[in-house]
Amino acid sequence: MLAKDVMTTKIVKVSPDNSVKHACKIMLDNHVSGIPVVDDDGHLLGIISEGDLIRRTELGGRAFAPIDTAMPAEVRADAYVKRTSWKVGDTMTRDPVTIDEETSLTRVAQLMQDHGIKRVPVVRAGELIGIVGRADLLRAILAADLDETASGDEGIQRSIVTRLGENTGLEGLGVKVTVADGTVHLWGNVETAECRRAARVVAESVRGVRSVVEHFSQTCPEGGTGN
Repeated sequence: MLAKDVMTTKIVKVSPDNSVKHACKIMLDNHVSGIPVVDDDGHLLGIISEGDLIRRTELGGRAFAPIDTAMPAEVRADAYVKRTSWKVGDTMTRDPVTIDEETSLTRVAQLMQDHGIKRVPVVRAGELIGIVGRADLLRAILAADLDETASGDEGIQRSIVTRLGENTGLEGLGVKVTVADGTVHLWGNVETAECRRAARVVAESVRGVRSVVEHFSQTCPEGGTGN
């Protein structure tokens, strides 16, 4: 799935000239933890979020003011502006991480994890056209269906064997797979509980599997297939 498949297009946004209090009210009224900041032409300028507001002077933010005079003057000045100015444009996070509408959800999730963010704006030629948040990824998980496989026990077996080699931690362990009437039997010398659990999850993720039986301490009978 791509960003365009899940992104929210009805976007709550604010102007850089709005007040911080106005931004707080918009967030509370719409039950969101951050909102994009755009200019009059719809171009994205930044994002203002709860994280930008937790050191505000209204909350006693002076106590968080940097007192290390060895810090560069511009760093201390910027921190002062962010915690004190009444304007969204002074408080927002500039140059946020953005994506285009063709970005995969795998990439979106990776960006969120790498940057510690909860939402990623979607832009086209600099113009904000959507936003993908963590809730949108959760909805994608909810809507996802198990992949189709070839019908019958043989098709199930082939699909499981293929998936066992897809960055599961089971590569090279020689996990063997047999399938009878939709019941998957897993064989091999798999010593750790984590790897055994991964093997079970691989099997359970294939459409048509009715149950999974583990035989990891036993020898696979003739006809079993490994990864």
